[in-house]
Amino acid sequence: MSKLTHLNESGEAHMVDVGGKPATAREAVAEGRIRMQPATLRLILAGGHKKGDVLAVARVAGIMAAKKTAELIPLCHPIALTRVEIELVSDEKQNAVLCRALTATTGPTGVEMEALTAVQVALLTIYDMCKAVDRGMTMTDVGLVSKTGGKSGTWLRTP
Repeated sequence: MSKLTHLNESGEAHMVDVGGKPATAREAVAEGRIRMQPATLRLILAGGHKKGDVLAVARVAGIMAAKKTAELIPLCHPIALTRVEIELVSDEKQNAVLCRALTATTGPTGVEMEALTAVQVALLTIYDMCKAVDRGMTMTDVGLVSKTGGKSGTWLRTP
């Protein structure tokens, strides 16, 4: 197992120096879901929510979150994102909305944290907009699906 890179020799937290790393094309995909009551999902899909289009707002929130990841996660590097895509898909069998975020850059460090942050904030936005009708919603199964680029190359989640 590799050592933790955000700790120095004294065990203190520090920001990793990526200044000497080459800029490479990097991409990450993360996903997660929010489960809810069937009536809540129907309300979202019908577009009848008083606050507006829940999925459109969640999509924009996910994009904004990816761009602000370095402000939220203390040791993350600010990254010039070249692409952020948020996909929100309803799953009526599980009474859920699946969120999948793709982030990309060309730079010296990866975009996994941006993809994960985008998913979490998109799901939180759905919760926020729907909590008046369903406080029991749960966000689950959030995780990295894949990443490409950099020294470690390609990584894919295995089932």
